[in-house]
Amino acid sequence: MPEGHPPVQGNAAAPSGELPPGHPPMSGTGRAPPSADELLRQLDTTEGLREREKTFDIASSLGRLYYVNGRNVDAITYLLQAEAKGKPARELFLAQRKKLGKTAVPSADAAGCGFATGTTVEDMTAVAQERAKKGDAAGAAACARAALTPVLDVEMMRAHALLLSGEPAGALAVYDGVLDVEPKHEEALYARASLLFETKGEDLAALKRARADFDTLLASHPASSRAPMAKRLSTLIDETVKAGGRKKLNASRAEDRRIRLSQAATPAQADAPRPLSQEAIEAVKNTERTPELEQGLAKLVDEGEEHLARGRYQEALANYTRVVPFQPENGRAKAGMAWALVGLGRPMAARVWGVAVQADPAAVEKLGDTLKAKGDEKGAKALWEKLASDAPDYAGKAALQAKLGQ
Repeated sequence: MPEGHPPVQGNAAAPSGELPPGHPPMSGTGRAPPSADELLRQLDTTEGLREREKTFDIASSLGRLYYVNGRNVDAITYLLQAEAKGKPARELFLAQRKKLGKTAVPSADAAGCGFATGTTVEDMTAVAQERAKKGDAAGAAACARAALTPVLDVEMMRAHALLLSGEPAGALAVYDGVLDVEPKHEEALYARASLLFETKGEDLAALKRARADFDTLLASHPASSRAPMAKRLSTLIDETVKAGGRKKLNASRAEDRRIRLSQAATPAQADAPRPLSQEAIEAVKNTERTPELEQGLAKLVDEGEEHLARGRYQEALANYTRVVPFQPENGRAKAGMAWALVGLGRPMAARVWGVAVQADPAAVEKLGDTLKAKGDEKGAKALWEKLASDAPDYAGKAALQAKLGQ
């Protein structure tokens, strides 16, 4: 067993009867495993846990536990500790690969590294170091690359945690590091390209780099589930570069829309939202905005979201149609109305959804958070996927992709 690993149930305890340094406390035997919340509370109150020396396996497990439970700042602390254990393998691999030049790095099996499924990062690194001492650059690179496989997973997790914590520059640097080791890493290619596209809309060199990443992904992983979106974004980046940047592209599109609207002379479609009568408009205008009214409208929105989470789209729509006339700029209400119409399959759903996404995509994304919190994880994922597909230049796209990847 690697140093720091808890004893397997049924085996004799360590002679001292204590867990190895750096290992989180374990629950008592004969009881049901603790829930994630209980385990996190136990870890949070373990004195000196952050500072203790840990193996790669323990540090990465702690980081993953915090990450999947939304504790991104805490996750980063332990993921960095895990990455530190993988640093020797990274440095060795890059140095040995450089020696190989254009010669491909062989697989660990082909190089005879002799690793089993449970071989630790530390032990794999030690084997690679011995190969390097013997002048076996190919073998050293192969063994070091095998050691880096779980390390790259940890690095990707930390990059996503940084992004979700509002640190896109830090996330970008980590994605760069992953691609230094594995230039065709599917997830890193997609994540870096998406982040460059959404944060560097006026930097033509960065946009071209994002386009190259998407194209590399399409060439290396044509069957990937990310391929359709990568192709679409690659085309959009090409349009953005030709226009001279995102602002110029958006201005050009706005002008095109203005021209089309000015030339259109067809009557409104049958599924367009029915306008309020003049009498209703006057009634809304003359209604006093009392605290009681505002509270009532807020309650209708809350109830609408509860209906959505339970699949009661008609009831939700009824709530939102009572709110929007009084609060036409309420992004939360517009997002809910749009999703209710999508759920009902109404002909006007596409138009109302498009308006909601264009006006306040963040509110649409937050509606997904609300649905997930209310137990409708399937609905939340469907909403996020539709938002990601229909708003490729949404400023929060990378964080949205991170949610879809959890």
